[in-house]
Amino acid sequence: MQTYGYCRISTEKQHCDRQFHALIAAGVPPENIFTDKLSGKDFERPNYKRLLRKLKRGDRLIITALDRLGREYTEMIEQWRHITKDLHADITVLDMSLLDTTNRKDLLGTFITDIVLQILSYVAQNERETMLTRQAEGIAAARKRGVKFGRPPKPPPSDFDRLKQDYQAKQISSRKAAKLLNVSQCTFLNWTKK
Repeated sequence: MQTYGYCRISTEKQHCDRQFHALIAAGVPPENIFTDKLSGKDFERPNYKRLLRKLKRGDRLIITALDRLGREYTEMIEQWRHITKDLHADITVLDMSLLDTTNRKDLLGTFITDIVLQILSYVAQNERETMLTRQAEGIAAARKRGVKFGRPPKPPPSDFDRLKQDYQAKQISSRKAAKLLNVSQCTFLNWTKK
């Protein structure tokens, strides 16, 4: 029987130190902690998939909070079922003692765990949808104020005008002109339209 831990953060700018230390304090060996720096919107995460391949009957997966596992209701329920029923491994959620399949494996314990899991999975997905709505509203408001998103456009180099004339006179291809300017063909063509 092995004990594994799973950490998830949504972006490269975030840190998983708090989760990592909590998992070690819960008895997970550092070499058994898997970490992904990806959104919880789905389970297409490389280290999560590696973890699933490692889990065997009788193993235990520890996570610090349910939303670290994921944020999509249906898939979270399915993943929980896959781990506990198909793989016959246990799951412990550190911040929610009712979500610990190592305790009370009788019908009542399973029933309570299932109810709590369904409620918390719903809350996690609802929080994600609310966050995305607020984010979209904030972006729309910022655009109305004239805020520009993304990188500023790259200005054409000094020899662009000469190569543009050669391109328009069909003396040179757009691909060749872009290569001479050390930019992508798409960038060159966008410059010629302006």
